[in-house]
Amino acid sequence: MEAVFSVLNAVWPYAVAVLVFLVLIIIHEFGHFLAAKLLGVRVNEFAVGFGPKLFSHQGKETLYRLNAIPFGGYCAMEGEDEGSSDPRAFCNQKAWKRLIITAMGAIFNLILGLALVAVTLSTFSLLPTTTVARFNENAISQQSGLQVDDRIIEIDGRPIDTSIDLSYAFTGVPDGKVDMVVIRNGKRTVLNDVLFRTQTDNGVAYVDMDFYIYGRPKTVGSMITQTFKTTVSYVRVIWYSLIDLLSGKYGVSAVSGPVGVTATIGQIARKRLLDLFPVMALITVNLGIFNLLPLPALDGGRIFFILVEMMIRRPVPKKYEGIIHAVGLVILLILMALITFKDIWSLFT
Repeated sequence: MEAVFSVLNAVWPYAVAVLVFLVLIIIHEFGHFLAAKLLGVRVNEFAVGFGPKLFSHQGKETLYRLNAIPFGGYCAMEGEDEGSSDPRAFCNQKAWKRLIITAMGAIFNLILGLALVAVTLSTFSLLPTTTVARFNENAISQQSGLQVDDRIIEIDGRPIDTSIDLSYAFTGVPDGKVDMVVIRNGKRTVLNDVLFRTQTDNGVAYVDMDFYIYGRPKTVGSMITQTFKTTVSYVRVIWYSLIDLLSGKYGVSAVSGPVGVTATIGQIARKRLLDLFPVMALITVNLGIFNLLPLPALDGGRIFFILVEMMIRRPVPKKYEGIIHAVGLVILLILMALITFKDIWSLFT
């Protein structure tokens, strides 16, 4: 019995991680499903998981399935990837309907992100700001020109609206030196070469933030404002991460796939389940934004072709679109395989 408990204790955090991914993907597919149903498109099957069937229920027109492998799910619409004579098939709908249905999966991920951010903020006694409240003893940033009551609005040319922006701006700064713009006594003030101590984790240098920020009281208005601002900050972090990766600021070692993210979620779950909410928010917003990118094989790639169709007033030939999506899918799978291999290698080195 002791051995069983030992195994369960080792496994449950990773089961939680799998559940997190499953929830995010189900939300995405449910967005497609709901939009299709509301717009009159026939949905043949809605499934949770892949592989062998565990349970199924035949609705009026849709087969609902629960499958054995809990990695993903799908919403199979009539005429989604091939022609169909059914007037309710996806392929026979007007472009605007197909656009809404295709985009709604990512939109549902973003809506979930907003909800998770709101839940996370509701646990705070005060909402974080970007205004300096006090410094640690012998803080070198204070010696470099930063002062109490400075509201930080920009770091190294990037806007700072929330503590999330602040945290990311202090990532990847090996020399600990940043340029800041603050609001001081109501005036915009530029601070050059503000110095901080740094620490390194997994090859990435982080600024050791030697000051504390003010919190502000929670009201309905401040909660709504902070929820949207924080979600926008997550989007901004995702874009800046992509830019920094492509520019060479971070190496390939900083990229994580499903295995790496699962390991991280498992570690967080061991410490405190409530801490999963901001991580889930970041992942679901990431999933939503990534799916809207105009890349082949993603929802954004399909949206791109629909927008082209709406502009030229005729559909792009299916054979060309199919080839582009197929090539894109192969490239995506190869990249995922390489990143997954890197993640697994990292676990054992």
